[in-house]
Amino acid sequence: MLDRSGLGRALTPLTGGHGLVLTLHSVAPMSPCDAFAPNRHLRVAPDFLDRTIDQIRASGIELVSLEEAVARGIEGQDGGGQRFAALTFDDGYRDNLIHAWPVLKRQGVPFTIFVTSGFVDRTAEIWWEALARIVASADSIEVPVGSGMRRFPAGTTAEKRHVFCHVLHWFTRELGEDSQRLELRRLAERHGLDLVALADELILTWDELRELSRDPLFTVGAHTHDHFALARLTRERMRADIGRGLERLKEELDVSPRFFAYPYGYEAAVNIEAHDVVREMGFRAAVTTRPGVLSGREDRFALPRVSLNGYFQNAAVVSQFLTGAPFPLYNLMRRVRDVINPHPACG
Repeated sequence: MLDRSGLGRALTPLTGGHGLVLTLHSVAPMSPCDAFAPNRHLRVAPDFLDRTIDQIRASGIELVSLEEAVARGIEGQDGGGQRFAALTFDDGYRDNLIHAWPVLKRQGVPFTIFVTSGFVDRTAEIWWEALARIVASADSIEVPVGSGMRRFPAGTTAEKRHVFCHVLHWFTRELGEDSQRLELRRLAERHGLDLVALADELILTWDELRELSRDPLFTVGAHTHDHFALARLTRERMRADIGRGLERLKEELDVSPRFFAYPYGYEAAVNIEAHDVVREMGFRAAVTTRPGVLSGREDRFALPRVSLNGYFQNAAVVSQFLTGAPFPLYNLMRRVRDVINPHPACG
C-alpha cells in the first residue's frame, strides 16, 4: 500500500532518518524446488544483492562503511545532507566470500561481517541450520513433551514444518543456552548429522577471513564466540562469551573490532544488561535486529537495522524499507510476535 500510493516516499522526510544499516546473512542462489526451507529468511540471491545496491544508489542514498554510518547517523559527522546505507552480514557464512564478495567488489561497496568465532573454530553449533537439516532428512523426530518423550512424524513437508516449529519453540523458549546445544548434539547423533562437517560447509575458515581482510572494503565485527542469546546468560557469562570472541579475532586476524552485533538481536535475546556489558567492554556501537533507521536519537549500543531477507526479494519492498515508513508500525507488531514466536517460518 505504501509503495502503490506513494505515501512511503512522501513520508521519507519524517521517517527516513539520516540513513540505515542493512542486515544480511547468507547470500547464495535460491532453490525454488525446496519446499521445506525454514531458514529461507536468512538467504538472499546474489542477483538480488546486486540489484538492491543499484536501487539504493538510484534512490540517491550513499553506500558507506558501518564506521561512517555510525559517525554520520549517531555522532553527528557532516555527510553533506545525503542519506546513507551500510551493509552488514551476520555469523560468517562461507557464501559471503563465494557469492557476495564478488558483487561487493565489483560495485565498490564497503561491508562488515559480524563473525561468530566459535563457528569458525568449529566448536559452536550453527544450530538453526543443523535443525533444518535433521528435520529435512528425518521421517520422524522424538523430542520431550512435558515429562515424557513424543515422536512426531516428519515424512511430509507439512509435518516437517510442524515439527521444526515445535522443536524451535522448545529450543528458544524452554531450554537454557547450554541445554539447547546438548539437545542439538543428541539429535544430530541420533540422525547422523556431522555438526563439524556442516560448519565446514556453511561457515568461513580463518584463512578465508584472512583473504577477505586484505580487501579495504571489508571490516570485521564481533558477534560473540558461541552465539548465545545474551539475555539468557548471567552478566559474567555475557562478558566471557563476548570476550572469548574478541580474543579469537585478535589471535587469528590481529583485529580488535569496534562494532558488535547481538546474536539474534530481537528483544527477547537482548536486554539492558547486555547493552551495559557491551558498553563496558569498549565497543564504539552495537547493532540489534530491531527494524528502523538512524535518526541520531538512538542508543548507540542498541542500534536498529533493516533486514534484507529471502521472503522479500523485490524492489517494491526495498523501496519502502529505504523510506523508513513501515518501521514504527512494524516494530509494534514485532514486539507482539516475538512474545509468541520469534522465527518467521513459524509465524
